[in-house]
Amino acid sequence: MGGGPRGELDGAPVGRRVVLGLLGLGAVGVVAGRSVQEELSHLLAPAQLRDPTGLTSLVPLGNTWRYYSVTGAVAPRAPSAYRLTVSGDVATSATYSYADLAALPQTSFTDTFQCVTGWHVPDVPWSGVRMADLLDLAGPTADAVGVRFRSFDGTYAVNMTLEQARADDVIVALSMYGEPVTHDHGGPVRIYSGSMYGYKSTKWLDEIEVTTNNLPGYWEDRGYPLDGIIGE
Repeated sequence: MGGGPRGELDGAPVGRRVVLGLLGLGAVGVVAGRSVQEELSHLLAPAQLRDPTGLTSLVPLGNTWRYYSVTGAVAPRAPSAYRLTVSGDVATSATYSYADLAALPQTSFTDTFQCVTGWHVPDVPWSGVRMADLLDLAGPTADAVGVRFRSFDGTYAVNMTLEQARADDVIVALSMYGEPVTHDHGGPVRIYSGSMYGYKSTKWLDEIEVTTNNLPGYWEDRGYPLDGIIGE
């Protein structure tokens, strides 16, 4: 997920037995086929797989979530305490509570979440505030060209161009699967961008800064494409 497809390599250490075990189970899945892969996914975690290491991207687990963080554990933030700042090169800076965001017009769609490492989760229902609407409320200056999204994990950040951020499928997501976005999925509020790989969909969203540049973010600094457009 957004938060980094390989950031787990910088997180908690993993024992050699775990590494060898996952690789071994992955080999079994490749040889034995779909039934073993499905059983492996069930054994490791039903439908929701926690993976602070990224090693499960090497295992054929099927269409199930993997959880990533570039910092290891991230302290949860309750919706009642949540605040989102929109600032930078704008006419009007603002700070939104969770209730403020929920009171704004919401957009909903179903889309496939695609990780740059190859796994995906189809038919995910998303709902939230269009990023374009928040930008319209802020009023980017004539010099603005980019939008930087920061996470309250204290480390993760990613950029989009102003044009990319205005796309219809870029939202400040408050809901997925018809329920509030969970902490593991990057809640209470996260970015979702349907046309981009998951590392562009910042989890644990804390700040949106409109910028006069489009500098690389966390994973772009480590070699990932700046655009992150799926299929490019």
